[in-house]
Amino acid sequence: MTASKHPFESLTPARVVDAVESLGFWLPGEPFALNSYENRVFLLSDDDRRRWVAKFYRPARWSEAQIREEHAFLDELDAAGVPGAPPWRDAQGETLHHAHGFAFVLFPHVAGQAPELENPAHLFALGDLIGQVHAVARRRAFQSRSVQEPMAISQASCERVLASDWLSRRQRQAYARIAERLQTLLAEQCWPSEALQRVHGDCHLGNILGRDEQFALVDFDDCGMAPAVQDLWMLLTSPDADEWQMQLSEVIEGYEQHVEFDRRQLRWIEPLRTLRLMRHSAWLVDRWEDPAFPRAFPWVASEDYWDQHIRILEQQRLALENPRWLA
Repeated sequence: MTASKHPFESLTPARVVDAVESLGFWLPGEPFALNSYENRVFLLSDDDRRRWVAKFYRPARWSEAQIREEHAFLDELDAAGVPGAPPWRDAQGETLHHAHGFAFVLFPHVAGQAPELENPAHLFALGDLIGQVHAVARRRAFQSRSVQEPMAISQASCERVLASDWLSRRQRQAYARIAERLQTLLAEQCWPSEALQRVHGDCHLGNILGRDEQFALVDFDDCGMAPAVQDLWMLLTSPDADEWQMQLSEVIEGYEQHVEFDRRQLRWIEPLRTLRLMRHSAWLVDRWEDPAFPRAFPWVASEDYWDQHIRILEQQRLALENPRWLA
């Protein structure tokens, strides 16, 4: 029996070009695949030498209503003068397009490099940027996008990992035991619904581009409802307490140029980190049928990966039980 092909295997360079040219562009060169796994993202240049990023959404992941909320949020940010990449609109004002069975969108290319998290000026600039985003984000709530619900996320992640064939019997028992303890701790430390607001949702360095002290936030694919600190905690990377406090001070000072930050949210950093770790491994398992994943993450199939993952979750248990420091 022939294995069924993953939908993205049909997204050839010729089809990418055909999809974009169906919008009225002419592309003299080949699309360049960017580093993206959840969706497929390509860098393109048109005949006027304008550079574009085309994002082809993973089928069945988001509804059209959810995608349109992403685009509407980007338009709001652009109207408020927040640096970024609003979606391109056709003559009818449409941002979401369809071709070859895929929904896709075009963004103007944002050039630049990732910031340096050891540089206080960069940290201040990042806080300033996220503060601008959140000043707009707090005006209203998403109606269709995902909500950061700790118990639902941790439970779904645990079930997905345990349903897979990757773990040995010993690992399965250890994972189930630590996951149960983490879920108890998350239930004790989760945030109230009134703390939720619109957020970017995935503020790692790969989604922040610029130069000098001018940055833009890109790839709002994971935007949703979560506490404000969701967009800040990944900027606080130092294992040293004094250095961590410096990072926090610079980020918050920049942030509060635009909106106040409730420092009580700092206690949710470790719960958010725990959720990200649990969800990441579940995501790798869940996407394994996509040929890009075994190529990019071959270690997931090894026993060592799951031993390390369980050890990391044990470290998160300690972090949740004994928070290191707060401002």
